Amino acid sequence: MDFFLGSKIGQMVLAVLALLVVVGVILGAARLADRFTGRSRTFWMILAFGGPAFFLLGLGLVYPAIRTTVMSFMDRRSEQWVGLDNYAWVLTNPDSLQGFLNTFLWVLLVPLVSTSVGLVYAILVDSSRFEKLAKSLLFMPMAISFVGAGIIWKFVYEYRGAAQEQIGLLNAVIVGLGLEPVRFLQDSPWNTFFLIVVMIWIQAGFAMVLLSAAIKAIPSDIVEAARLDGVSGWQMFRRITVPSVRPTLVVVLTTITIATLKIFDIPRTMTGARFDTQVLANLMYDQSFTFGNNGVGSALAVAIFVLVIPIVVFNVRQMIRNREVRGA
Repeated sequence: MDFFLGSKIGQMVLAVLALLVVVGVILGAARLADRFTGRSRTFWMILAFGGPAFFLLGLGLVYPAIRTTVMSFMDRRSEQWVGLDNYAWVLTNPDSLQGFLNTFLWVLLVPLVSTSVGLVYAILVDSSRFEKLAKSLLFMPMAISFVGAGIIWKFVYEYRGAAQEQIGLLNAVIVGLGLEPVRFLQDSPWNTFFLIVVMIWIQAGFAMVLLSAAIKAIPSDIVEAARLDGVSGWQMFRRITVPSVRPTLVVVLTTITIATLKIFDIPRTMTGARFDTQVLANLMYDQSFTFGNNGVGSALAVAIFVLVIPIVVFNVRQMIRNREVRGA
């Protein structure tokens, strides 16, 4: 029996049985709800359709978050309490401080540049003859995973010694111009900025799609009235376009910021998180899985979670404010 449960077939059978049980509970609760009216019916309907979702949310998110927080106050093997020692390491260790600095640069540059590029691009190609093609070209990187994008750009930045043939695109061009090849991924701190370019390349398409939709939703009478008043292109952008798409701008900025705070794949793929390019997620992975230090790894995970909370709160407040304005 133990052998069967430990095998892949046994695990698949258990997963199917668990799924059947969940479906049975949903159908049973939904059928039971038909026998009630009013508040009782509402309760059973919520239990039928919301219960499994809340259960899986608690199992996959709430419980791991609580367990990680508890482990952050324990030693590397999660056997003894060490208080705030792990957090002291996070706030004082040179590698951790470098990770905080790099993460700050990522969060500062990626959302701002990606959103700016997406907004300007959306305005320039709006209602143009080749609008669909132009948007497709910018959005195409969104179809590539972070790992795939990292591998592509690693070949672009590839460096070999001055006496060797350059296989990297940029260094091949540089050498062709008679200059010395550049160590794009090895020399700090510029290597961090070259990694940030990859994330901007991916996220600019996301920003462009959302902002383009918001621009097209601007009432035409407002645009026509502004043009009749003789406003310039810059005035149209600053006084009409930006205020009209402000809610979308907030959503785009906060979404890209949250994704950037959790960035892991690009530094890991392109530099192995070496050469002072590590970010908090890379440090968390190394401490937890490479060095087996569950305490410090959990403390870094909690630090990332804490940094994300203000952004989420700000986004929710903006959404509530926008609804109140529309309701008024």
